[in-house]
Formats: sequence, structure tokens, C-alpha cells
Amino acid sequence: MGFAIHLINAAAFNEFSAAVKSLSGQADVQVAGREALFDQAIYPRLAQRTGVAIASPVLEFDAGVPGARGALKIIGIDPFRAGAVSPDLLGVPVEGKPFDMLADDAVFLSPAAMTWLNTASGGAIVLREGTTDFSLRVAGGLLRARAGQRIGVMDIGAAQWRFRQGGKLSRIDLKLREGVDRDRFERDLARELEREFPGRFQVAQPNDESLDARTNTLSRAYRVNLTVLALVALFTGAFLVFSTQALSVIRRRGQFALMRVLGVERRQLLGQVLLEGASLGVIGALLGIAAGYALAAAALHFFGADLGAGYFTGVQPAVQFTPVAAVVFFALGLGVALLGCLAPALEAARAAPAVALKSGSDETALSGLARIWPSLACLSVAALLTRAPPLFELPIFGYIAIALLLVGGIGMMPRVAAWVFGFLNRVAMRRARQHPVPALSLARLANASGSAAIALGGVLSSFSLMVAMAIMVSSFRVSVDDWLVQILPADLYIRNAVAGNTTSLGPAEQAALAATPGVARVQFLRSRQVSLDPARAPVTLIARDIDVDDPGQVMVLVGASAKRPAANGTESMPAWVSEAMLDLYGAKVGARISIPINGRLREFFIAGAWRDYSNQSGSVQIRLPDYRLLTGEQDVSDAAVWTRPGVTAAEVESRLRALPFGAALQFAQPSQIRAMSLKIFDRSFAVTYLLEAIAIAIGLSGVAATFSAQTLARAREFGMLRHVGVTRGQILRILALEGGSLTALGVACGFVLGLFISLILVFVVNPQSFHWTMQLHMPWGLLASVASLLLGASVLTALVSGRYALSGGPIRAVREDW
Repeated sequence: MGFAIHLINAAAFNEFSAAVKSLSGQADVQVAGREALFDQAIYPRLAQRTGVAIASPVLEFDAGVPGARGALKIIGIDPFRAGAVSPDLLGVPVEGKPFDMLADDAVFLSPAAMTWLNTASGGAIVLREGTTDFSLRVAGGLLRARAGQRIGVMDIGAAQWRFRQGGKLSRIDLKLREGVDRDRFERDLARELEREFPGRFQVAQPNDESLDARTNTLSRAYRVNLTVLALVALFTGAFLVFSTQALSVIRRRGQFALMRVLGVERRQLLGQVLLEGASLGVIGALLGIAAGYALAAAALHFFGADLGAGYFTGVQPAVQFTPVAAVVFFALGLGVALLGCLAPALEAARAAPAVALKSGSDETALSGLARIWPSLACLSVAALLTRAPPLFELPIFGYIAIALLLVGGIGMMPRVAAWVFGFLNRVAMRRARQHPVPALSLARLANASGSAAIALGGVLSSFSLMVAMAIMVSSFRVSVDDWLVQILPADLYIRNAVAGNTTSLGPAEQAALAATPGVARVQFLRSRQVSLDPARAPVTLIARDIDVDDPGQVMVLVGASAKRPAANGTESMPAWVSEAMLDLYGAKVGARISIPINGRLREFFIAGAWRDYSNQSGSVQIRLPDYRLLTGEQDVSDAAVWTRPGVTAAEVESRLRALPFGAALQFAQPSQIRAMSLKIFDRSFAVTYLLEAIAIAIGLSGVAATFSAQTLARAREFGMLRHVGVTRGQILRILALEGGSLTALGVACGFVLGLFISLILVFVVNPQSFHWTMQLHMPWGLLASVASLLLGASVLTALVSGRYALSGGPIRAVREDW
């Protein structure tokens, strides 16, 4: 799993980064706006600046495509300048029409876009601006576009006219003259623009490390958490190796002692046991590398580059086998296998032959497991690390705390088993005559706590991690559902029927919506992207109707709110920031925040913080009247409709569809939005569900392997019991009771340990990774089902192994065979 997740992450990140860089071409310096668009009046100044060879203007946006899911990225360029800066964006016109690149009705599509829109050169596509559709000719293709890139290229003047973006640009790509120092040019230009146009522009080198860092930061937490979850399987596998090897060494303890008596040195014996573990590690690591590659290829094919999370849209990466990564993960698997068998190997080498030759010395080999102070130390350090802040914006200390909690919890098992089964044994011995089977079972468990702890550890490690992941995912899902209920108070929600940022509702459409019979009131919303930090992903600015006295009507407030200052004017305009803004930008309720709006930095008073599960990089809400005052824009992107008493949402929807622009609208009731959002959530967490299933499978395998090994190793014990009068059926019941008791205790302890791990995941790892909080929710049904499955598997395994161990007869079982 670890290798598969690494291959998926590497393929997605590299392809996404390459796709972004391909749009910048050979530009040395790039000037972009803090907002999505800026006034093109700055262009002549940059084009005539000393040291600039070519300045290529670019207009970039996502255009709506009627009847299609998703938007088409349109890039408007000046063909005469882009040829020297971004040659990959030059279209190849059809034969006989060389000037189509300048036509106002032509677009050049990438192969992926042609396939998606089911068209070809010479065909046509329909795009949407506002609520109006228009057609463009497919004048040719973009032969150098990367696989999966859905882009269309137009003449920049045509793009500005067609999509009502007159005088607007997205960026200006600069190619410098020979001998010009790029770094110095970038620094000087950035200082000059910031001095004359504060908060309006950002200057960067498009193909340097800063671009990779920004792309990396956007999805880093998601990728790291996936990798850590995948390594959970490695941890449980390591303990499975330990338990298997420990039981194998105990079963052959007498044989090893005899080998020592015959002259085998400790070093040789240690090497033999380690070689056994290494053999398992080599085979397992090789199988893991092969399975990981196949799993990565399948995951990219069925789930996409981001496994459904939405981080790497518009790319189609292929799995690239990297020998270095394969060697690293092979070494990791081999190292874990060796680490798992190290303790059993050392015990086998250190055991005194005279003691080891005696029957009944098995527990002596496991006496070291009963030391409790290392476990208490691990648990104490884990508790302290939960209070530590993130490191490199990642919950590194939270991960370490989880690992220490697991190690400490497993280390406590010998002492816990001795306490619990010792108490139960004392109770059972009082009724030993009436109930010999429980008495014999509990006597063995109470006096062989080391062996019991090995069996408990396998159940504990797998079940606790499964519990933790199940609680975390369930808590997140329930929190998202509750959040949707609170932020969707209206009866009907309306937006343009196609995706993209060229689709909006103008003043006339807004008035028509409000005047529709059956509509009690309408609230409108406008959203856009703004950049507060060039090193981070853009922040979502949301303008909507907000009641300053009761903002909780349209958002889920977190923490205390601040009273707005009494000052008049724009400096007293309130804003509500998401939880991510508090962590990423250091925003504080009661302080001020500067946001680039309409080419200027505008200051807002932070009136409160709110929970936003839809924008991990941060979002800010302001009042719609304030936004319109600052920008002069009247268009909106969404509308929320409340119906009059006695009028249903379906009736209002049918009336709205009858409007002249009704066919261009998309309608959804709150229940439909919730269902669609939870479907997206489940798709995003599909890999987590898979990891849960793997944890359960490993737990079942561990239970089966451990109980089988222990049962087969006790064949002589069962033979002796048969000689003293214990029947075959009673021995099988003893084994079933032992397996059930051990698993029940492991499940109980695993639940407690998993609950504590889930608290770290919910209240430490998730807030530090994704910058939002959630409430705790227990999936009792799932936990009970898995616990029952483990309990049944342990009893069944004990019975099957017991039948095999008893098949040889009592005389053969007690015979010493050297």
C-alpha cells in the first residue's frame, strides 16, 4: 500500500506540475494579479521596460459548456507574441486557413478537450457566457498539449469580446533579453509594482521552485495523510511478523537448546533466526512492490490522479516505475521484517541451554514482555506530543504520538492479560468441579500471560487502528452532513447549469427571480478567487447577504464573535474568515485583514470565524452590498430561494424554468445537495475505506496465524490432558473459550486504544492538516460488526487448529522426538 500511494502521489504531482508549467512556456518572469483579472493598462509599461524582449499578454478562465460536466479552460493569447514565449499554446489550423488564429469565432482545442466534447477540427462547440450560449468553430488542434489537459486557445481580443472581459488580463509572460539577471529583474519589478500598485500584482519566475512549492503545498497534507494511513498496514504487518516469529522460536526452543549443546554458537543461532525473518521480508517486499505497482495503475485508472479528492483535476498521469523508490520501499519492508524478528532471535540466542531444554520453559522466554515501564513511558510521551504544534504545517508530532500510543498499548498487554485473567481464574477456580473447561482455560491464560499477550497484540494493533480510522471518517462525514444542514436553510438553490467562472446572473435575471410568483425572498451570492500570499493557493472570497446581527443564519460560527467598531466608511466593513485563515494567515477575530478587491487592498474588520469544509486553502465572507460598493459589479453566481407558505419548492422550480433564461439554470433542493456532497465525500475517502478493509483483513490474518501457531505448538500439552482424562470435546471447548476470551479482551482494549487514537486524529491531526474542526461520532454498528467478525474468526481458527493438533492421538503427542 505504501508503494502504491507513493506512485500515485508522484505521478499525479509531477503531471500536474508539468501541465501548469507547460502553460507558462519559456517565460522568464510572470506578472499576475492578486485577483483573477486585472486591467490591461499595465501592459505597455511592462512591454517597454528595459530588459524585456517580449511581453505576451494572457487571458485565462474556465468557460461553461452546456450539456457537459465540468468547464473548459480557455486561454486567450496574442499569437504574434506567444509564439516566442509559449509555443505549446499555438494552434495548428486546418489546411487553407492560416489566419484562423486571429478569427473571433475560432478556438483551438487540445486532444483531451476534443475527446471530451466529442468534436474534431472543422467541427463546432457551444460555450456559455452569463445565461447566453454561443458557438465557436474548432479551427484546429493543440498538438503539444499534455495528456488529459482540457484547454482551448483563442485570440485574446476575441476571448475578451466573447466573454465580456474587455480590457482584462490574467497575466503577462515576460521573456528577457540575453544577459539580463532574472532574479534581480524579478526583485526590482516586484518592488516597483508594490510601491506604485500596493497589493495588486505578484511577480514570480513561473518555472522555479516557488511554483512547485505552491503546487506541493496545495495537496501536501492530503498526500502525507494517505501515506501515513498506508504505512498502518506496514506496522500491523511488522507485529504479525513478530508474533509469528516469537511463537515459532518458542515452539522450537528445545531444538535450539539442543543445537547449542551440540556446538552451535549464539551468533550462528541469531543469524539463523534473522535469516528466517529476512526471507519472509524479501518475499513480502517483492510481492508488495509488484502488488503496489498494479494497485497504483488500477487506482489511477478508476479513481483518477487524486483518488477522488479533487486536487489534481485536468491531468491524466501514468504510473512511472521508479527504481529508487522501489529500493526504498523494499528496504523498508525488509527492515520491518527484520525488526519484527529481532527480539525473538535475541531471546533464542541468549537462552541458557539447560533451562531451555526443560519442558514448560516457554513463559521464561516471554518474561521480558512483562516490563511495564517502557509502555508507561511511551504513553506519557504520546500524551505530551498531542499538545505540540504542527511542524512544517504537518501534524508530525501527532503521527509520532499515535505510533507511541500503539507501542505503549501493545506493551501493556502482558500485564493487562495477567491482571484480567488472574482475576477471572480466581473466580473460576471456586467452581472448578462443576465447570472444569472454563477453569482450565482461564488457568492457562492466567499463567501464560506472555503467550496470551502475543495473541492479544495482533488483535489489538489491527482492531485499534480500524476503530480509529472508522471513528475519524464517521466523525468527518457526520460533521460535514450537519454543516450542510446548517448552511442550506433555503428551500431551493439556483445556479447556472454549467460549471466555470463565465456563467453568472445579471441584474435583470436577479429581478426576474425575485418577482416570480411563490417566491418569498431571494438571497444572492458571488464568489471569486483572490491571492493573499503568492506561496499559497488562492483564497475564496464570498460575497452574500449577511445579517450582521445574526450571521449564524448563513454560516457555522466557530468561537466568539467580535463587535464591529462604530466607525463609518469602508474601514468598518465586517468580514468572517474560515478556520483555515486563522491557521494559515494568522488572522484573529477582532483584528483586520487586507483583501485585494478591484485593484486595491481593502481593509475589513474580522467579525468572526466560521467552519468551511469546502475550501481547504481558506475563505472570507463579506456582505454583498459592501462588495458591490467596492467593485461596481452587479452579477452573482448563486441564488437561494425561500418559498411562500403553502407553495412547494417543486412548484416554484417549474415557474422559474418557464422564465426566458430558465433553461440555463440548475435547481437543487437542500436534500439533493446533501446527497451529492456526501457522495463526493465517499468517493474522496474511498482509499480510506480500502485501508480500513486491509486493516480488518490483516487483523483476521493475524488472529488466524497466531492462534494456529499457538494451538499447534501445544500438541504435547493436549496429549497430556487426554492422558489425565480430559476428553477431545472438552479440549476443543477449552481452545474455543481461550480464543474467544483473548479476542474479547483484545477487542475491548483495542476499542479503548482506538478511541484515544481517534481523538488524536479528530482533534490534532485533522485540524493541523486541513485547518478545520469537527465533532466526534461513534459508528457503533460498524465497530460491533467487525468485533463480532474477529471474535468469530478467533473461535473458528482455534477449533480448526485444535482438530488438527488432536488428530495424531495422545500417545504420539507426548512422545519426545529428537
